[in-house]
Amino acid sequence: MSEENETIGAVSQSRYEQIVAELRDVVEQQTRGQFTIGDRALEVEPMRQRGGETGDSEYTVEESLTRLAEDIGLRFSTVKTARWVASRWPKERRRPELASYTVHRSLASIEDEERRFATILTLPEGKARWTKDDANRQVGQQVDTPITPQEKVTAIHSLARDAEVAAAVTTDFLKRPQVAAKVSSEDKVRVVEEFTRDEQVATTAATSLLRRPDVAFKAMSDDTARFQVNSAQAERSRQALDHFKRSNPVAPAVRNIDRTVEFLDLVTAFHAFVAAAGRTVPGLRDRQLSEDERTIVHQNVAKVKATLDWIETAVDTGKVDMDDELAAILRGE
Repeated sequence: MSEENETIGAVSQSRYEQIVAELRDVVEQQTRGQFTIGDRALEVEPMRQRGGETGDSEYTVEESLTRLAEDIGLRFSTVKTARWVASRWPKERRRPELASYTVHRSLASIEDEERRFATILTLPEGKARWTKDDANRQVGQQVDTPITPQEKVTAIHSLARDAEVAAAVTTDFLKRPQVAAKVSSEDKVRVVEEFTRDEQVATTAATSLLRRPDVAFKAMSDDTARFQVNSAQAERSRQALDHFKRSNPVAPAVRNIDRTVEFLDLVTAFHAFVAAAGRTVPGLRDRQLSEDERTIVHQNVAKVKATLDWIETAVDTGKVDMDDELAAILRGE
């Protein structure tokens, strides 16, 4: 189809150009009209310095502009904004042939006066007139039609201010593998931590993750995590034993057996440790460990010594509670 025969909507290209020219005149008239409202509002209430004297007038600025707005059938906010925009654009600096009143209003937020006046004369590349989005980009405000990734992110944030909307959007996004793949490991960790603040959710997630051998292996390489798991297992066993002793009718008959088993477990643990040390230590002959390796060995020796002291106290007194210092040592702190 030739350019002459091209249609835009239901009209030809030539008719469309006539409509554009006609409406540009209308927009220019509206721009001049809005500035006229602002100029007259400025005449009624000139802009004042912050903290300046209010004078002897019986009306405050708000009262005067409210009365003016009511008398001409507009909202107070419309008149107030028009007054401010007019104050930012002296008559000789206004460019209705290049920009609508809306554009003038956006660019009015440029504080530096000279830069403001120069900006409106510098049209965006390839454009014959300013658009609202062009002006908003110039002053860092949200655009109606986002183009760049950052503009799109800003638009999403704006739409997702409501907590329920944000939750639904986040859920949908995280279901897309290509999106999740672009999230950094640190951010993923933060998301998981945030989502698992609820104890039930955290328990379900931890259980599912620890069922993966690779995850469980790496998690148990962390001293604190390993200590917490071991402590939890011991606590769970203790609670199960307490429940058995309280509720099972044969509990009294097995108490003596329990004591014997605990003694045998302890002796077996000693024997396993001594045997392992007997096999391992001779292998260090003529070998010079690095400073880091020596540090790790000394730390673990300290743990063993502290544990042995704890065992001696438990055997001699029957008290098995560990103090904070011992707990910190066993956690590797």
